[in-house]
Amino acid sequence: MALAGVALVLDAAGALWWPAERMLIVADLHLEKGSSFAARGVPLPPYDSRATLTLLARIVERRRPRTLVALGDSFHDRGGADRLAGEERATLAALMRGCEMVWIAGNHDPDPVPGFGGICAEELRIGPLTLRHEPAVEPGEGEIAGHFHPVARVVVRGRSLRRRCFATDGRRLVMPALGAYAGGLNVRDAALARLFAPAYEAHLVGAARTYRIAHHACLPDR
Repeated sequence: MALAGVALVLDAAGALWWPAERMLIVADLHLEKGSSFAARGVPLPPYDSRATLTLLARIVERRRPRTLVALGDSFHDRGGADRLAGEERATLAALMRGCEMVWIAGNHDPDPVPGFGGICAEELRIGPLTLRHEPAVEPGEGEIAGHFHPVARVVVRGRSLRRRCFATDGRRLVMPALGAYAGGLNVRDAALARLFAPAYEAHLVGAARTYRIAHHACLPDR
C-alpha cells in the first residue's frame, strides 16, 4: 500500500514494514498486562509478554530492520518494564541488537522506558510520514498511529470472524495491536470511523497475508 506517496508493506503478523528505510513499526505491545491485572485481583495467565515478544522476534528475524519503532503502550503500565521476567528481558534485548530502537510514548507508558536503551520520543517524523501513538484530532496526511487496536468483523462462508486489522483511508493508517492481551475496537465504532474519510478500508490480519475489506462490508459488533 502507499501512504503519502510512501510504499509500505502490511505484514500479516500485524506489523508495518517500510522497505526504503528498512524500518519495522509495531504498535501496542502492552507487555506485562497479565501481571498488571493479576495485581488487581484479576487472574490472567502470566504468559502474554512471552507470547508477544516471541511473535515480535519472529518478525524481526524475517525482516531484519535497521530501525524498530514501537508506537507507544509498549508496556501496560509504568511498572511493566520492572516486572518483565529475565527470559523475556533477554528476548527483548536480543531482538534490539543490530537495529536502532525507537520507543514512542503512549498513554499507558508516557515516561521513557527504563533499562532497555534506544531512543524515546513523543513522535517521529520522517519525510512525509509522522509516527505517533494516538491519532491527532485533525486528519493528518501521512500519519501512522496505534492506540485504538482496530479489529474487523466479517462473515465468511456463514461464519462470523473477528480479526485484528489495519485501518486506513489512504491518508492516515491506524495499526493493529501486537500485544497478546491487547483486545480490540471494531472499525465500525464511531471513535475509529471519525478518524477517516467516508470511504476507508480494513486490512484484516490473516495466517499468511492481509485481506482488504471496504469498511461498509465489515460488521459492527453485536
